[in-house]
Amino acid sequence: MEKNKSIYLSIIFVVILIAGVFIFTNNKNEAGDGGNNISIINGKQIITISAKGGYSPRTTNAKADIPTVIKMETNGSFDCSSSLAIPSLSYRNNLPLTGETSIDVPPQKAGAKLQGICAMGMYNFVINFN
Repeated sequence: MEKNKSIYLSIIFVVILIAGVFIFTNNKNEAGDGGNNISIINGKQIITISAKGGYSPRTTNAKADIPTVIKMETNGSFDCSSSLAIPSLSYRNNLPLTGETSIDVPPQKAGAKLQGICAMGMYNFVINFN
């Protein structure tokens, strides 16, 4: 009887541990604080997004009416997130397995949204211009 109780407690502990890891990693990838990945250099807004196993951050809040560059960073990205499309810019390209790719974005009006999506439609990111 005592042995069964130990097994059940072990199973519950493992399930809670796995659920915690899953929740933590999903929230980190989705949340994005909307500005930590943005810098302004010489009047241009640089938005850095990582592409590997999805896009991070998934949501960015950027400034409107300013020239913008999206800097896509890859580091051993062998999944579909390395095949990027940004439909509103008519952009479609395979990113290098490791490196940086700069994508020029004309100034966007307040309220505009740019969405990037992988070739399979599994992963995406959005940039909200305010």
